[in-house]
Amino acid sequence: MLFIDYAEISVKGGDGGRGCVSFRREKYVPKGGPDGGDGGDGGNVVVQVDPHMTTLLDFRYKRHYKAENGKTGAGALKHGKKGKDVYVKVPPGTVIKDLDAGEIIADLTLEGQMVVAALGGKGGRGNAFFKSPTRQSPRKSDTGKKGEQKKLSLELKLLADVGIVGQPNAGKSTLLAKLSSAKPKIANYPFTTLKPMLGMVKLEDHRSFVLADIPGLIEGAHRGKGLGIKFLKHIQRTKLLLYLLDTTSEDLESDYQALLKEIELFDSLLSQRPKVVVLNKIDLLLKIKRKKIANGKTPVCYISALMGKGLKDLLKTIGSELEKIKKE
Repeated sequence: MLFIDYAEISVKGGDGGRGCVSFRREKYVPKGGPDGGDGGDGGNVVVQVDPHMTTLLDFRYKRHYKAENGKTGAGALKHGKKGKDVYVKVPPGTVIKDLDAGEIIADLTLEGQMVVAALGGKGGRGNAFFKSPTRQSPRKSDTGKKGEQKKLSLELKLLADVGIVGQPNAGKSTLLAKLSSAKPKIANYPFTTLKPMLGMVKLEDHRSFVLADIPGLIEGAHRGKGLGIKFLKHIQRTKLLLYLLDTTSEDLESDYQALLKEIELFDSLLSQRPKVVVLNKIDLLLKIKRKKIANGKTPVCYISALMGKGLKDLLKTIGSELEKIKKE
């Protein structure tokens, strides 16, 4: 399925129904008073989380959503029927923004969570409302109010506990596949990962966490170079970042600093997120050079994602770090 994480749509609440002009007419009441009922309110446009959705692809094919108008009032003080609401389903992690006002309306992350994106208009008043001691037979009623109309942007930011960042071909997809049930595309060329991938990882103590892999980062990613910048937002919600490095690189420290720089330039708060440095492809080295990477506070794990070496220790480290974060 094509992964789409941004869409623009227009929404309009239903218009309120017109109030009714009517007079009570019965066999023995030839000149009854006004009994026109109010019009019904227009329906609302409601945006709601659907846990089964993972992309905004549907909005490529439908971009306009309008709720039903309220019905006209009737005689005998009958209120017009309210217009039906329209529900717009979005995946968890969708941020909704009013493009005209420049304001975020909601950040929907929980199953079933919803927000009214466009209110329906109020129904018009029937002529019974306008009756007064000096005006016994008003022939006046209101038209209903117009429903709200807005242009919205929908931006999906995936929900994951742990994010993997690294340069192209560092082995991110292989690591995701080994640790979870996800089946990302794996090949020996840059940018094999063309969209974010999520996988559920289970720990030995029955805890679990969601792991996210995004396309590789290269220098200048924060300015839009390569594929990384488009998907960096998908790790903004993570609690912990894994900085995956290729141990066959000639300058590991330089690679690590380059990743830190790109994250810092994209989002300074994200760069301060707890981290674990993971040195991959140790199976390709005759001797593991346990160089000092990062500062002494940052855990460093040595693994071979392809051969499955060091993964148990890595999972223990991730579990320990997540527990620390939980207690903070």
